[in-house]
This record gives sequence, C-alpha cells and structure tokens, in this order.
Amino acid sequence: MVAGQDNPDRPPDTGEWMHIYPPPPRSRVITLFHHGAHVRPWLLNYLGPLLEKLVSAHTLVVITDEEVAKPYLPTIIESLQNWNPGARTLSRAIPSGERHKTRDTWAALTDWMLAERCGRDTAVVALGGGVVGDVAGFVAATFMRGVPFVQCPTSLLAMVDASVGGKVGVDTPAGKNLVGAFHQPTAVLVDPTVLRTLPPSHRRAGLAEVLKHGIVADAAYLDQAVAIGPGLVDGTTTEWDGAELVDLIARSIEIKAEVVKQDEREAGIRQILNFGHTIGHAIEAESDYTLLHGDAISTGMVLESTLAERIGIAEPGTSAAVARALAAVGLPTTLPDGMSPDALVERMRADKKARAWRFMLALPRRVGEMATDAGGYGITVDETDLRAVL
Repeated sequence: MVAGQDNPDRPPDTGEWMHIYPPPPRSRVITLFHHGAHVRPWLLNYLGPLLEKLVSAHTLVVITDEEVAKPYLPTIIESLQNWNPGARTLSRAIPSGERHKTRDTWAALTDWMLAERCGRDTAVVALGGGVVGDVAGFVAATFMRGVPFVQCPTSLLAMVDASVGGKVGVDTPAGKNLVGAFHQPTAVLVDPTVLRTLPPSHRRAGLAEVLKHGIVADAAYLDQAVAIGPGLVDGTTTEWDGAELVDLIARSIEIKAEVVKQDEREAGIRQILNFGHTIGHAIEAESDYTLLHGDAISTGMVLESTLAERIGIAEPGTSAAVARALAAVGLPTTLPDGMSPDALVERMRADKKARAWRFMLALPRRVGEMATDAGGYGITVDETDLRAVL
C-alpha cells in the first residue's frame, strides 16, 4: 500500500486532526471507506498544514486548470512549500473545459511527471472542478501503478459529485468516461467559500447534481435544495461560510457516500446515481461540450422521468415534479433546439451503462425512490420507447 492511499487497516477519518486551525461556525465530515470528505469554510486557506497531516510524499504535484490557477494557485503553492519544506512541489495547469478531458491531456501530464523524475513517493493534488478531478485522479490511478491523491474541488458539481466515490477517467471520441478507473482519494477537502467566485451559470449547473441526489434518495432534501437554490445561484441570500450551505453540500455528499459504500464498483445500487446521465451524456457530447454538464443532466433527468412514466415504472406525475424542481432553480428541462434524436440514440449506443448492446437506464419510481427490475437498478428500455421521449 502506497503511503496515503485508502487503506483498509487505517481507522476511519473523523476529522479530529483538523484542530490545527480555528473552527468555523459550521463544519461536517462524511466518512467514505477509510477517508473523509471534509466540508469546512476557508479550508483552502490551510491546505499546506492539512496536506502535511494527510500525505507522506517526497513530491506534491498540484494539477489544476487555467481558470482556477489564476485566483488560487500562487497562494496554495506558497502554503504547501511553507508547511512541507521537505517535499518538492510541482504544479501544472491544463486548459479548462470538458474538451480537454482526454487521453492526450492524461499523457501530457504523466510524461511531464516522468520528465520531472516523480516516483512512487509522489502525491497528486486535484485543485479544480470535475474535469480536473477526473483527469488528475486518473493520472494518480495509473502513474507508477497508483499513487495517492487528494481532491480539492472548486465547483459545486465537483464538491457534491465528481470528487466523491473514486471514479476517475477521461473521455474519448466514442463517449464520456469510457477510459478510467476506480481510485479512492486520500481525502476530499471541500471549501464552500470558493463558490462565491463561480459564475452563476456554473453554480446553477452544479445544483443539477444536488437535486439529483434528492430525486433518487431523499424527497425532503430535494425540497430543501429547491428552496435554497435560487439564492445560491444569484448569490444574493447565501452566506458562503454559513451553516446552511455547509449542510446542503454535506447532505448531498452523504447521500452519494451512503450509496457508494454499498457498491463501490457500480454492480448494483450505485447505478441509481446515473439517473439522467444516459440521455444527459448524449446531449452533452452532441453539443460538442458547449453545454455545461449540469445543464445536460437536468434535461436528461426530465426525459428519463418521462420515459419511466411511459413504460409504467414511475408513478404518474413524477416527471412533472422533477421538471418543476429543476425549473425552480433555473435549470433547463427540454432538449436544445435542433438536437437530433437519431444522433442522441447513436451516442447512447456507446454508453458504458449499456449491456449486450441494449439501452439500460436508472429510472425513478417516484421522487425519492428509484425503480428496480429483478432486484437490479438498471432498467432495460426498448429503442422505440426511448425515441418517443426525445
């Protein structure tokens, strides 16, 4: 076991070591396997001392993107160097956006690390949104057959979804996330205050995954998220270091963690977290990634709920309830103009959730509960029914 990696012999991370800096008004820790997801305002201000406690590494490699690097990277590098004087600190910023979540980016990063003579005593720090977390995590999973990494998500979507659960990877021309691995981080460090620097459109897109967790597992949480959502998007009523935002993020992580603990490798119940993603990924790819992930998934959830009603799995009114919740925070609920159903179906044929060339989706029974079929959570759907909702 490489130092700092998720270790079954290590006691669960309860966050007790975080006494090294003053407590904020509210903080939460969610344990997943043997690492913790820590939700704590101003956390990034103390990244240096935190990593000194979390990982034992000769080299710290910070992977970020060009947009996140501008406001955060210089301060973080200084903190890492001050608190980890015995470790070498390297950093690399990749271009921003889903279009750069590729094998070429992974290859460039690993080649750079090899040129810098990084070894197995390296730890990777993923500082950014979902793209950075996925790519940096895949680098960590494959470099020297696996080195530790720490997730420091800076977008709402990454905080509640992409950084949690150990899925890492890259896209290919055939589809999203088709090359990747399961590689659990040493820790997930969530600082809600960074959300104040995001554009409202990105906060709105992140809410798609927040609302998804309510739809698949907790109807009361969905209502809470819908009530808070508009103020979070426009920033007018949100206290960025307040308890309400900490609890919103923490509960979303908690829902996902509860599922992942039961099924790390997505052989069963973890499939429910794919709700909205079969159609949503097709929409996102067909837009050539000009649509934000959350916007595509929002429409995917509405259409997949409609499909569930059409084939008699969901209670009547489920799709309308899903659409109302998403529309309440400003998320899209219909296909973009001009998007071809034929093209979307072809995209879905290559979806990694398909089985024996059949369309398989995670579908709701009602808000707060997902459907099962023969004890499984993947529902096989005929192409005729799928086309009917597009």
